[in-house]
Amino acid sequence: MVDYERAFDAAVKAVKAEGRYRVFADLERCKGRFPQATYYGSDGEKEVTVWCSNDYLGMGQNEHVVNGMKTAIDKVGVGAGGTRNIAGTTHFHVMLEEELADLHEKEAALLFTSGYVGNEATLSTLSRILPDCIILSDELNHASMIQGIRGGKGPKLIWRHNDVEHLESLLKDLPIDKPKIIAFESVYSMDGDVAPIGAICDLAEKYNAFTYLDEVHGVGLYGYKGGGVAQRDGVEHRIDLIEGTLGKAFGVMGGYIAGSSNLIDAVRSYASGFIFTTALSPVLVAGALESVRFLKKAGDLRDQHQERAARMKAILREAGLPVMPSVSHIVPVFVGDPVACKEVSDRLLDEHNIYVQPINYPTVPKGTERLRFTPTPLHTDQHMEQLVQALDKVWVELDLKRVAA
Repeated sequence: MVDYERAFDAAVKAVKAEGRYRVFADLERCKGRFPQATYYGSDGEKEVTVWCSNDYLGMGQNEHVVNGMKTAIDKVGVGAGGTRNIAGTTHFHVMLEEELADLHEKEAALLFTSGYVGNEATLSTLSRILPDCIILSDELNHASMIQGIRGGKGPKLIWRHNDVEHLESLLKDLPIDKPKIIAFESVYSMDGDVAPIGAICDLAEKYNAFTYLDEVHGVGLYGYKGGGVAQRDGVEHRIDLIEGTLGKAFGVMGGYIAGSSNLIDAVRSYASGFIFTTALSPVLVAGALESVRFLKKAGDLRDQHQERAARMKAILREAGLPVMPSVSHIVPVFVGDPVACKEVSDRLLDEHNIYVQPINYPTVPKGTERLRFTPTPLHTDQHMEQLVQALDKVWVELDLKRVAA
């Protein structure tokens, strides 16, 4: 007989033994007071400062977004009513796809229930539509991209992270007329580094490859109207497909792709991850629509965000804390041990009312465990000073290294 419960228990114990067991924090954000939240712990309730939210600009609290969702509830109710093909395409969906296409200067866009689903469904579908297609994937691509590539069941090649010379060496060995997709991200969210998008586009054009860019950590934050890093760098028109999310800088939920009309129509027609799932609630779509419209004109907010990230990196360095190199809004602080990383996080929460999650394997390689901070325009100098003082105290108490690996 199979002892199912014993197998489940053993699996959990194995994760705990490695020091990477994850505990969810029971949080309730305080409307209008972000980054403050109420934490429900074993000792009761207390107010904490959130330092690890992907709501990078606080748009989940924005009055335009909130009011847009309230209006949608009053106008159409809550649910979409089914899949997009049957009953789930509402006018809000149509309007948002038009706004997203315009955001990226593309002909069309397509909504998914999340960025993860968007990557998984689209990459697996492209592999099936393009016969014998080879996908060349950056080694640090997100799990959703990896899963999508696996789902396509076609050949793949892994190129060293952001190494265009290695990428070209792989492309040289492939027939020029063979379908090829170069899949990569703009901002890599655990290290905070940025892809050399222009150089990758040069190679794609030279070797007749299709470019697939994941901009989930760039949309809303970079570019003259928030289209992402490719827009900021003036190369957006050279990217064949841009994948993005509505759950980070836009502060709501959902994912999408943007590209040519033929491309979007093909994915819409073949991707099972789109065809067979209930559509996003029109309430969420209405909120995302307001957020996209707002951020297209919010260059000042993007400037504030960059200033806050730069300020935080500077004061961490001044305090001698091991902030890792980052050219984006991501601020990673190196720990290098899963148990110590969890202990730092616990002490910050329990003793200093600061919430930041430990980032351990498999999200990052073993030995590179870290804390990942995401300062927003709503984090004040006082917030930062309190954080640095708390980090310095914990670093001393745990006798942790002051130099990032």
